[in-house]
Amino acid sequence: MKLGLLAGYSPAEMKVPMDKVLEAERLGFDSVWTAEAYGSDAVTPAAWMLALTSKIKVGTAIMQMPARTPSCTAMTAMTLQSMSNGRFLIGLGPSGPQVAEGWYGQAYGKSVTRTKEYIAIIRQILERKDRLTFDGEYYQIPFTGEGSTGLGKPLKSILHGDPNTPIYTAAITPAGLRCAAEVADGVFPIWMDPEKYGLFKDDLDKGFGRSGNGKGLKDFDVAPFVTLVMGDDVEQCRMPVKHMMALYIGGMGAREKNFYNDYAKRLGFEEAAVKIQDLFLSGEKAAAADAVPDQLVDECALVGPADRIRDRLQAWKEAGKRGEVGSMLLSSNASNEALQLVAEEML
Repeated sequence: MKLGLLAGYSPAEMKVPMDKVLEAERLGFDSVWTAEAYGSDAVTPAAWMLALTSKIKVGTAIMQMPARTPSCTAMTAMTLQSMSNGRFLIGLGPSGPQVAEGWYGQAYGKSVTRTKEYIAIIRQILERKDRLTFDGEYYQIPFTGEGSTGLGKPLKSILHGDPNTPIYTAAITPAGLRCAAEVADGVFPIWMDPEKYGLFKDDLDKGFGRSGNGKGLKDFDVAPFVTLVMGDDVEQCRMPVKHMMALYIGGMGAREKNFYNDYAKRLGFEEAAVKIQDLFLSGEKAAAADAVPDQLVDECALVGPADRIRDRLQAWKEAGKRGEVGSMLLSSNASNEALQLVAEEML
């Protein structure tokens, strides 16, 4: 199983955790991943990290599709790939309605349709088999709609890209998982219980079948985010995970459209998911965190003393042997000692 590091996005002041990135590279981690929400972007720190490292791959988990046209994303990927000797990885996601419409000023629309069109355009550009043309629901290239000059013409990238550049998508919904399996090379579940791959299996298999090229799990990287907090007090180690989960389950989306809340229910925590959302949306954020079940944290994160973490890593090892998890992407706020422990166990 491969290990990755989640660098995330910066808080109020821009910071790049280069000490952790360099430690991950020293330990033999395969990748490090940046992110964006509505503050720091994902690409600039990725470029910074690529410039200051020599072996580790750097990807975006995720670049938000409403932020860039597919052609811009392809240009970015080709540029960073070329400048880093092929170490850049593309990670995409639709974000959510609140960010797409509230920050980027775009209709959220049909996220699966947009994702398929977006990736198809990127692959056309990277392959350079012909000049770029596309006629989809969201993207028409050349554009000939209202306001066009009629002067647009099909173009082919001047820069030669790598058509084998991996493309990941973020997905936890059934439709998103089917889409990822059909058109992408990997998927980021925000959390995952390594013993509950069955929640993904049917949808991934359907997506593989739709790809039409014999694709299967062996060709695909399931790369969940795994929070890692090592310490003697298990409950204290659980708390940052609970606060994070409460934010997503309770507040990342409207009451009637929260993908993370739905996912928590599918993981088997329906009653808790309802309670967490009620508390969070009522402004009781601390109580919402307290309502996150210990079991949910323990199933999806690595928390507590070193021996406890080693024990839980056995389930991840078994999932890796079965091919159900290809990469573990660990939180960058973990201590160096914790990262080393996981590297010694998994690499």
